[in-house]
Amino acid sequence: MASAQASSAAVPTGSSVARENRHKPDWRGWKFMAPFAVVFVFVFIIPIVYAIYISFFKKQMIGGTKFVGVENYLRLFGDAQFWSSVGRVALFTCVQVPIMLFLSALMALALDSMKLHGTKFFRISTFLPYAVPAVVSTLIWGFVYGAKYGLVGSLNGALGTNLDMFAPSVLLASIGNIVTWEFTGYNMLIFYSSLSTIPHSLYEAASIDGASEWQIVKSIKLPELRGSLAITVIFSIIGSFQLFNEPSILQNMVPGNAITTYYTPNMYAYNLSFSGNQSNYAAALAITMAVITMAIAYAVQLNSMKEQMK
Repeated sequence: MASAQASSAAVPTGSSVARENRHKPDWRGWKFMAPFAVVFVFVFIIPIVYAIYISFFKKQMIGGTKFVGVENYLRLFGDAQFWSSVGRVALFTCVQVPIMLFLSALMALALDSMKLHGTKFFRISTFLPYAVPAVVSTLIWGFVYGAKYGLVGSLNGALGTNLDMFAPSVLLASIGNIVTWEFTGYNMLIFYSSLSTIPHSLYEAASIDGASEWQIVKSIKLPELRGSLAITVIFSIIGSFQLFNEPSILQNMVPGNAITTYYTPNMYAYNLSFSGNQSNYAAALAITMAVITMAIAYAVQLNSMKEQMK
């Protein structure tokens, strides 16, 4: 009897085991996250820190690399070419993004209406341009825009017109058309997935109450798109300010000097770093553009949160 009591007293109770485990650190979550964390640090954090570091230096013909502090940033604020490229992508964003998102929302509403024939084919065909690499898409549209051997040239010959999609006055709109063709289907799927979460019972109740199709769209569907609209606007703004592939590919196809080396901020940074041997100044430009883009995206997000709280 005494031995049994002693053995039972030697066995720790469940509460004491739980108390001990509560104070013991659990590293299982960190082990699962470790592969991603390592890749994230080496691919994202370290390049940003290095770019910030080299932006405070300057390469000189005599004396090598020299620490200059914020001299590169001060020079950038007075660089007319930089502000010209920023103004160009800002204009591109203000015009192209609303048109693209309007078309995406219109397509998503058409798919969700259940009145469109061949919805599967329509959904795949509108998303297909996003699967095409940007370089290939730009080359395709570059040959379409060709005034001599492209589709535009054939139309000019057939109709007797003189349309030039590579003219400096319409060149930015031509690039915007390419970007819209590439990403409209992608944003359409985001809107469509948001609409798919609406219970059909709401539609049935609205129909019983005598609501028309437009009233259902206005009162039920459009409010549901606010959250996804904020996401698509932020992604589109970031993508527009990073515009690089389309103008850089068209640069060799456009006659004259319509697309300069500083046509967009990313093109300017690329040419400064790899052609002008000014990697320190290019790093300062890249960091400045990152700050500008983050500030605009954050302002859009705050405005969206205020709208959703109303």
